[in-house]
Amino acid sequence: MKFQVEDVTVYFPYDHLYPEQYTYMLELKRALDAKGHRQPALLIYCTRTVHEMEKTLAELKLLHNYQVKHLGPQAQILAVGLSSRKNLCVNSTVLAAENRDSVDAACRKLTASWVRNLAAENPNVPTCEFFEEYEKAGSGAVLPPGVYTLQDLRAYGKQRGWCPYFLARHMVQFSNVVVYSYQYMLDPKVAGIISKEMQKESVVVFDEAHNIDNVCIEALSVSVRRQTIEGARRNLSKMQHEIERFKVTDADRLLRLETENVKKEGPVSFVATISSQAGIDQKTLKFCYDRLHSLMMTLEITDTDELLHIQTICDFATLVGTYTRGFSIIIEPFDERMPHIPDPVLQLCCHNASLAIKPVFDRFQSVVITSGTLSPIDLYPHLLNFHPVISRSFTMSLTRDCISPMVLTRGSDQLPVSTKYDMRSDLGVVRNYGRLMLEMVSAVPDGVVCFFVSYSYMDMIVNSWNENGILKEIMQHKLVTIETQDVVETTLALDNYRKACDCGRGAVFLSVARILLARLEYLRDTFQIKEGDFLTCDALTCFLNFLGSVWCRDKQLNVYSTMIFADKRYSRHDKRSKLPGWILSHLRDAHLNLSTDMALHIAREFLRKMAQSYDKVGGGSGKKTLLSQQDIEKMGESIANDLLRLGLCLKAK
Repeated sequence: MKFQVEDVTVYFPYDHLYPEQYTYMLELKRALDAKGHRQPALLIYCTRTVHEMEKTLAELKLLHNYQVKHLGPQAQILAVGLSSRKNLCVNSTVLAAENRDSVDAACRKLTASWVRNLAAENPNVPTCEFFEEYEKAGSGAVLPPGVYTLQDLRAYGKQRGWCPYFLARHMVQFSNVVVYSYQYMLDPKVAGIISKEMQKESVVVFDEAHNIDNVCIEALSVSVRRQTIEGARRNLSKMQHEIERFKVTDADRLLRLETENVKKEGPVSFVATISSQAGIDQKTLKFCYDRLHSLMMTLEITDTDELLHIQTICDFATLVGTYTRGFSIIIEPFDERMPHIPDPVLQLCCHNASLAIKPVFDRFQSVVITSGTLSPIDLYPHLLNFHPVISRSFTMSLTRDCISPMVLTRGSDQLPVSTKYDMRSDLGVVRNYGRLMLEMVSAVPDGVVCFFVSYSYMDMIVNSWNENGILKEIMQHKLVTIETQDVVETTLALDNYRKACDCGRGAVFLSVARILLARLEYLRDTFQIKEGDFLTCDALTCFLNFLGSVWCRDKQLNVYSTMIFADKRYSRHDKRSKLPGWILSHLRDAHLNLSTDMALHIAREFLRKMAQSYDKVGGGSGKKTLLSQQDIEKMGESIANDLLRLGLCLKAK
C-alpha cells in the first residue's frame, strides 16, 4: 500500500501494518529531519548475525520490487550485504578450510600481490581464478542495480567468474544501502579498512541493539592465556627465521622498513612498569599491531592463521598503549569451572562501551539505535555517552494476549527460590529449580529457554540435576542444548535447538546472562549509573534478546510465549519496573508471588487458550491491531490537524 508520513510518500509492500510501525516511521523521519540529509544518503544497516543480515536484505528486496513496480526504473537502488570471506567465497579450495581464520589465510595465499607476481613468472604457482577475473575486469567489475543477498552475490560471482567478496567490498562505495555486521563499524581494526571512506551524511542503523554496549566492550577487550604466550613465542621464532631469510635475499627492503617505523617516545605513567622492566614506551605499544601487520606484509607472510597468537599479544599491547582510562587488567589464576587446574588468564577488560562507538557518533550525522527489546531505554545514552535527539519507546499491538509473564518466588515445597549469592547453592533451591524445569518441559509443546547468572552456576546446577536424575527425566521430554563460551559450539547448539522445535519434539536451551562485575565500579564513578540498575538491566538483556528473537520479529505468525521470572527478588517493584512496558502490561497481580504448582497451572491454561483459532486482524474482537490504508490516511489527517491546531495556538500567543 501507499501512504504519507508527513511530507514523505511511503511504499509499504504489505496490505496492513501495525500502529507502532506507523509511529516508528514518523519518529524516525523527524529524527532524520533534525539535522537534514541531502538526497540520496547512504544507509548503513548493522546487524548482529549473518542470519539477520540475510533476512534484512530479503525484506529490502521485497520492498525494492514493490517500489519498482509502482515507480519504474527511477526507484532502482543498489544494496549489498558484506560479510567475511567464509560467507562469500566461491573458491572450493579456499572453502575447504575448517574455520574463518583458515579461510582468510587460504584466500591470501592465492590473492596476495607477491603471490600473484610469482605466478606471473611461474605458472605452477596457484592463484584464485575468480580474483584474477575480477582484477582483469577492472572498472568494469560492477553490480547492476538491485538488492543482493549473500547468496545472490555468490551466484552472480560464479556466473561472471568474479570474486564475490572483493566485488562486494568494491561496490560498497557505490551503494545506496550497505548491510553488514556490528564489527565492521565498531571494531577499530576492521572499521579502519571497511568503513573509513563512508560519507558523513550516511545514516547508520544498529538493529537489535539491546546488547550493543557488550559488543563495544568485546571489540576492545583481549584475553591472553598460557597457550597464547606459547603460541606467540613460536610465531616470533618463525618470523625471526623469515627475517634472517630476508636479510640474505632482500636486505635493503628491511632497512627501509626499519627507518620508517622505529621511533622512540618518552614513557607515560600508565605503562611505567612495562617501560622500566622491558624498556618499551607507550608509543611503541600503541603502534605494536600496525608494525606487526607491516612486518608481515614485508615478509610476505600469507599463513596469517598460524600467527593468531602473536596478533593477540600485539592487539593487547596496542590497547594498553592507546587507552589510559576505562580498562582493567584482570589476572585469573584458573578457570572458575575447573579451580583445581592451573590455567592463568590475563584479561584486558574494557568497561567503557562509549570508546568503541564514539568514532561512529563523531563521524556520522545520524545514528539510529533500535531494538524490540531496548529496555530500560533511558540507560543506553548513559552507557554509550551520547545525547539522543529522539528517544521513544512504542507500545506493542497484539491481536490477543499471546504472552503470559509470571513471577515465581517459591517451589512446590513453599521454600523460596533465588539466585542470590547466599541462596543459589542451597540444595532446596537447586532441587526446586530442577522440578520447575521438569514440570515446564512436560507442559510446553515447543522450546524452553533457561537463563543462569554465570557459566559456573549453570555447570553446578546441571551437574546436580544429572546426579539427582532430573536431567535424565528432562531429556525424556526434550533435547537439551547448552551454551558454551565457544561461539561455534553455541551456534551449533542454537541450530539444533531450532531444528528440534521445528520437527515437533521441542528442546531446552540453557544459556547465561553475562554480567561483568569489574565494570560496575567504573560505571558508577564515571557515569553515575547505580550498580543495582545496571545489574538488573544486564541480567534482563539476554532474556529479552531471546524472547524478542522468538516472536517479536513477526507477530503475524501464530506464536506465543509464557515467561517465568523464577526469583523471589522479582516480587519487588523496583526489579519488575525495569521490564519493558509490553511485558508489564501483561503481568497481572494474580501472577505474582507464585509457587511451582500455581505457575504450572497458569501455563497450562494459557497454552490451551493459545491453541484456539483467532482473528489475526483483530477486527471481529473489537481489538484492531492491523491498519489498512484507509486507517493510516485517517491517522495522518489526525496528526496534521493536531499540528495545525498547535500552530494556531502558538500564533495566538
